[in-house]
Amino acid sequence: MNRRSVFVCLSGIVAGCVSMATVSLAAVPDGATVFERNCSVCHSIAPPPKTAPPIAPLANKYHQRFQTKAEGVAHLMAFLKKPDKQKSIDPQAITRFGLMPAIALPDAELRAVAEWFWNQSNPAFGPGGGRGQGWRNR
Repeated sequence: MNRRSVFVCLSGIVAGCVSMATVSLAAVPDGATVFERNCSVCHSIAPPPKTAPPIAPLANKYHQRFQTKAEGVAHLMAFLKKPDKQKSIDPQAITRFGLMPAIALPDAELRAVAEWFWNQSNPAFGPGGGRGQGWRNR
C-alpha cells in the first residue's frame, strides 16, 4: 500500500469516527428542549404559575427531599410516567392544579428533562422551596 492509499484509508476512518460522534451527541436529548416542547405549555420555570406549578419551587422541594440527583431524577421519571397523588412531592400543588397526566416520552427524554429539572432549583424561592404563600397568591 502506498502513502496516498494509507492516508485516504486513515482519513476515511477519522471521518467515520467524527460522523459517529456527531450522531451520538445528537441522539442525546437536551432537557431544556424536551421541557419547551412538552412541559412549558403548563409549567413556567419561575412564578407566577401557568396552569401547573412553576418548576423552580418544585425543584427546590426535590432538593429538600432527596439526598442525591440520581434519587431525585429517578423519582421524577417514575412520577412523569405514572403520576400518583400518594407519590407527589407537593400534594398542595395537586390540590390547586390537579394531578398531571402521564407523559409518554422515551426514557432518554424523560431522563434528560428530569436532570434538567433538578438543575432548576433556585435559592431565590427561599429555604421553604416555594412552600410560602408568595407564589401561590400571585
